[in-house]
Amino acid sequence: MDSAVAEHENETGQPESGEESSTAVDEGKDTTKDASPPRRVFDVLLRRSLISTALLVAAAVTIGLLAWSLHSSQRSEREARAALVSMQDAAGARQRSEQIALDYSRGAAEMDFKDIPAWTKRLTANTSPELTKKLKDAATSMEQIVVPLQWVSTPTPITSAVRSERDGVYVVNSFLSVMTKNVQAPNGVQSTATYTVTINSKDNWVITDVGGVDSAMRAGK
Repeated sequence: MDSAVAEHENETGQPESGEESSTAVDEGKDTTKDASPPRRVFDVLLRRSLISTALLVAAAVTIGLLAWSLHSSQRSEREARAALVSMQDAAGARQRSEQIALDYSRGAAEMDFKDIPAWTKRLTANTSPELTKKLKDAATSMEQIVVPLQWVSTPTPITSAVRSERDGVYVVNSFLSVMTKNVQAPNGVQSTATYTVTINSKDNWVITDVGGVDSAMRAGK
């Protein structure tokens, strides 16, 4: 009878317990397999996103470094250019002061007893009002010596050099070779005269002081 019941259950199609467990396991495996592909896709997308972010960060850093390097290069170039211009301006100012001093010294050393007013004009050329007065007084005193001795001086410029510079005021030494003739030396005496000329570049390059005006006369005696 029991055998008949078992056969009846089998005939009705009800699964046995072993078959139920196997089916449940298979269904679980199928579920896991179904969930794996989306996860792999997510992992791939995440990795790609991280790589893209890293590349963007690297690009931003590179651009930043290039911009900083370009800015530094441009700043250095501007500074170098400004320094070069400053050096050129300083050299030009020194050269101008030396030329002014040499031209003045040549005019002051050129003397002819027959034309004292012309010499006085050269002696006071481009000088400050205070210095002009002093030089005119000196010229009046020297005239008392120059005329009786029939003094004639012919200068030849040698060179000039800036001795010092401070706040736009240049002190320049000028050197000239001077040929002097007078009643005591009718054949002429060759000598070297030195003038010290102070020039204020901030006041239209005016001469504010002169030393050695009588150096040519001392050498010619």
